[in-house]
Amino acid sequence: MNASQPRAVVTGSGTINPVGSTVPETWAGLISGTSGIAALDEDWAEHLPVRIAGRVTADLSKRLSTREMKRMDRCGQLALIAAREAWAQAGAPEVDPERFAVVIGSAYGGLGSTIEQDRVLAASGPRKVSPHTLTRLMVNGPAAWVSIDLGAKGGARTPVSACASGAEAIVQGAEMIRSGAADVVIAGGVDASVNDLVITGFSQIRALSGRSDEPARASRPFDGDRDGFVLAEGAGIVVLESEAHARARGAAVLGAVAGGAVTSDANDIVAADPVMQRRVMQKALDSAGLQPADIGFIHAHATSTPVGDRLEGLAINAIFGPDVPVTSTKGHTGHLLGGAGALAAVVVLEALREGRLPGTLNLQAQDTEVELNVVAEHARALSADSPRTGLVNAFGFGGHSVALVVTGG
Repeated sequence: MNASQPRAVVTGSGTINPVGSTVPETWAGLISGTSGIAALDEDWAEHLPVRIAGRVTADLSKRLSTREMKRMDRCGQLALIAAREAWAQAGAPEVDPERFAVVIGSAYGGLGSTIEQDRVLAASGPRKVSPHTLTRLMVNGPAAWVSIDLGAKGGARTPVSACASGAEAIVQGAEMIRSGAADVVIAGGVDASVNDLVITGFSQIRALSGRSDEPARASRPFDGDRDGFVLAEGAGIVVLESEAHARARGAAVLGAVAGGAVTSDANDIVAADPVMQRRVMQKALDSAGLQPADIGFIHAHATSTPVGDRLEGLAINAIFGPDVPVTSTKGHTGHLLGGAGALAAVVVLEALREGRLPGTLNLQAQDTEVELNVVAEHARALSADSPRTGLVNAFGFGGHSVALVVTGG
């Protein structure tokens, strides 16, 4: 980061996910080792090859109006709930609407509405299709709804980069602050694609855990007995501000996005490239003006797939060596797809504030090919001399690689 550029600080955060419907609930669940993975008992899941997922269990109708429930896809609803939490924590800052932007990424957007309304059309004909179908299925819907709700007129952007979408959104938001294009940006990611089509699609490429008989133990990043990820839903949102704007209004600063990088592997539509994963982490460090020793811990992408976790482990080791503490909260929440990297950023902010790292749930016997200092199962206090800086990794199909450098307040 150029020293003359504005610093992108965080003044609010919000989330709704399988472990908690707010940031405090989520943090408490992560520290206590709560699993948000459960069996799918709906009729549509009866004959699926995998019958577990991470679902948001909160009643959304208690936090949204009837109109919002009717007009919005679940993906937009989750994003709006998390954004409102983040905005409230930030103190609902007064800002010129033209210098206030939204960047919310998603892998699949309103896919649930797409499937639902296609089935309505097939079963009952055109007259039964919702008039809100097109706006509910738009991938840009979450960003649009948040911008409308909070009055942001400086742009409503939607990075679509598979499971790296949310992290890329935060990179974009921080760049808008540093470039002077905006004073305040709401940034993050969301997905709500727990449905039979997505579960079957991931099952067909053997990406999902087959432990349908033990949901809470299915997602196990870096464990030697891992067999795939668990599909989940949820949102993670942060409020970014220029430091000058935040200080001028007396806002409490939670942390800062000190740097970030976005790269493309140009290698394979599915397979990860550890060389490019190393590259994106190094570029993120360079953008923050930091060295590997300046990173106190890493929130790995680590979804619990046999190949993916091992390759990321190799990439982390190549840059940081085997001693830096590493965690992945996907053991608790499952994989939020486009919301995963953004939720990781929220978790890193809380870890820096609290001085503790959540454990990696279900890590009972670490893969011998993963030579890392992974925080196993139980939370661990950050050492007194540990740098108060965390790194977030997020990788997605298509060769999308993103890394974020997050510092404490």
